[in-house]
Amino acid sequence: MIEVIYKGIIIGILVSAPMGPIGLLCIQRTLNKGRWHGFFSGVGAAFSDLIYAAITCMGMGIVITFVEDHQAVLQIVGGFLLMIFGIYTFRSNPSKSLKKPKETTATYSYSQDAVTAFFLTLSNPFIIFLYIALFARFNFILSNDKLYSMIIGLFGIVTGALLWWFVITYLVGKLRSVFNVRGLWIMNKIIGTVIIVLALAGIIYSFWEIYTVNS
Repeated sequence: MIEVIYKGIIIGILVSAPMGPIGLLCIQRTLNKGRWHGFFSGVGAAFSDLIYAAITCMGMGIVITFVEDHQAVLQIVGGFLLMIFGIYTFRSNPSKSLKKPKETTATYSYSQDAVTAFFLTLSNPFIIFLYIALFARFNFILSNDKLYSMIIGLFGIVTGALLWWFVITYLVGKLRSVFNVRGLWIMNKIIGTVIIVLALAGIIYSFWEIYTVNS
């Protein structure tokens, strides 16, 4: 159970970490309106991700036998998909889309921040493919007949996502006076590098498993 939780936390962080449109939205709201507006935007995004994670769990459960029979191959494929995702993150420059902070007279509640971020994230169903890659990479496959395990795993995923948004909005909030667009660029370089290294390590390990089994 502990293994399912910590793997779920890692997956939740990896899904949330890249500075895509939702990440930029949370950063902008933190810079413009304050830390908690950015965090609750992240909460909305996290619960939208949770829905797609649940869909992925149920879908993976349908093909659980196939996954178990081809686990090493799927881990390699998942590793390559993660590497592509990491390269994309490394090369992306989110600062091009980040508007300068500006004063605004409109006031928005935390619930409005969460709801808007929720639906913006929900409009991107392609995140399911990222979950499939991550589930295969971390051997995080949950079958339908183990509802308790699935709930624990999903709890780990949403915990990881919330942890990421809590930390990132805290840091941006503390650095509001000195935070600049270059910081986002550096952040993406670091995140992309970590994902690439994890993917490479997983691919090498999977090939080693295949070699030892066949030798």
